[in-house]
Amino acid sequence: MTPDGETGCAFCRMSQGRIVHHNELAYAIRDAYRVTPLHTLIIPRRHVPDYFCLSEVEAVACNRLLEEAKREIEKIDPRVSGFNIGINVGETAGQTVFHCHLHLIPRRKGDVKNPRGGVRHLIPRRGDYVRNKAGDVAG
Repeated sequence: MTPDGETGCAFCRMSQGRIVHHNELAYAIRDAYRVTPLHTLIIPRRHVPDYFCLSEVEAVACNRLLEEAKREIEKIDPRVSGFNIGINVGETAGQTVFHCHLHLIPRRKGDVKNPRGGVRHLIPRRGDYVRNKAGDVAG
């Protein structure tokens, strides 16, 4: 997709037909392994391993696509009443594709029993931050 792309990188070889939003520096696709319906990935065109390698203008371009995708998702599905935005940086954090990408995950009331704590549930038993005082180590 880009002149400086990596040959084996799926995001550098993305089919134009999968792109739902784009600008000069980034594009968006629906996640093939979605967490919820309309789960969208925002991907910089330049091959960089993670969010912290983006230039300031690339980060702004990704943010603009996040906002554009959010508005579109809300129009497509009015039941969407919240979002999680996630970025995995490094293998330890769960990154499996080492081309930066941001997850925009639409949420609907009732999609989980208790959504309180949101992304804190990545570490088992850490989502309930009222019960688990800050600084406690998950067991």
